[in-house]
Amino acid sequence: MDLTTVVFYVFALVTIGSSAVVVFSKNIVYSAFALLFAFFGVAGLYALMMADFLAVTQLLIYVGGILVLVLFGVMLTTNVLDVQLRSGTMHILPALLIVGALAAVLFMVFWSTDWTLVRELASVEQTGPEIGELFLTRYLLPFEIASVILLVALIGAAMIARRERKA
Repeated sequence: MDLTTVVFYVFALVTIGSSAVVVFSKNIVYSAFALLFAFFGVAGLYALMMADFLAVTQLLIYVGGILVLVLFGVMLTTNVLDVQLRSGTMHILPALLIVGALAAVLFMVFWSTDWTLVRELASVEQTGPEIGELFLTRYLLPFEIASVILLVALIGAAMIARRERKA
């Protein structure tokens, strides 16, 4: 096994293990911190796939923005450290059926696909500059429309949060 394969398995193990902690932990603070490692693992997998833009975006947006927001929300909320999460047992059978069906489909796709092995990597180019150029030329209008929609959603969320509650 070469070093790339070992690093892939380490990132995959970190991602799957910390995702399991996020799902199965009864403490919300442990879940939030495990989410940090899941995001780092996914960013590492993106970096191994030579998707540098996605890896940096994963770190900046999810780790740098969303996860910090979740952690601040958890830490600044009163009595949140005493909250214990519980999952009901009434939905286990439908969940197991759905997971089993998805696993069967994934295994079927895995075994029926003709996988090609590449021995040598082609010349790897950075994707960031090309994506940036496309955002500022060909896809400028959709990019700006998306930013305006996000701004309107943010203003609407702030107005809903600040609205005084009537008795």
